[in-house]
Amino acid sequence: MERYNRNILINKIGTEGQNLLLKSKILVAGAGGLGSTVITSLASMGIGSIGIIDDDSVELSNLNRQYIHNIKSISKYKTDSAQEWVENFNPDIEINTYRLRFDHSYSELLYYYDMVIDCFDSYKSKFVLNDACINENKILIHGGVSEFYGQVLKIIPGKTACLRCLFPDKENLPAEIKGVISPSVSAIGSIQSMEVLKHILKLEETSLENILLCFNGLKQDYKKIQINKNKKCSICN
Repeated sequence: MERYNRNILINKIGTEGQNLLLKSKILVAGAGGLGSTVITSLASMGIGSIGIIDDDSVELSNLNRQYIHNIKSISKYKTDSAQEWVENFNPDIEINTYRLRFDHSYSELLYYYDMVIDCFDSYKSKFVLNDACINENKILIHGGVSEFYGQVLKIIPGKTACLRCLFPDKENLPAEIKGVISPSVSAIGSIQSMEVLKHILKLEETSLENILLCFNGLKQDYKKIQINKNKKCSICN
């Protein structure tokens, strides 16, 4: 347990908490910008099993924010590059990779995992993942980032508002490539990872259930927006 000594020294974690982390199985949907921060954080915390979904290859333009990949990773599949990073960093972690574009036919993948982290970069993929988590009764930690801004929301099936409640009109928006800066991605990915830790260890003194946490990097400002389930939501109601 020497590797996790600084975790264990925290009273609210200790040896018992660290063992819970080591027994946890987390699915990361997306190995890009948000996925880079989330994967490194989960591996550092000692999450015992990490699944990674992605179907893209590494491009040079990714490297301003996707730091689990490097110049030698260009043209490699992101799942392969991410797995290589984790194995070099912490070979004791079990890694499962899924090189695919997630859709409803892959919902059974969620069965193996305790929680799912939304690191996808398109609303279309985010909505598909949202629906699958609701149907499979899996907690989803949604994250989104653009330019200097980002947001995080914890979605619990049957209890909280889902992504469709919050953004009912965004699914069919045309895909648009926007700029994004590394510190924004790191901030949001770190919050998503902290939500995982808090849930596993039951440390949810303040939870993001029905609360959208919004980050403004230019103002160094965080705002919490209370949200409610949409009674007309086609998925969670």
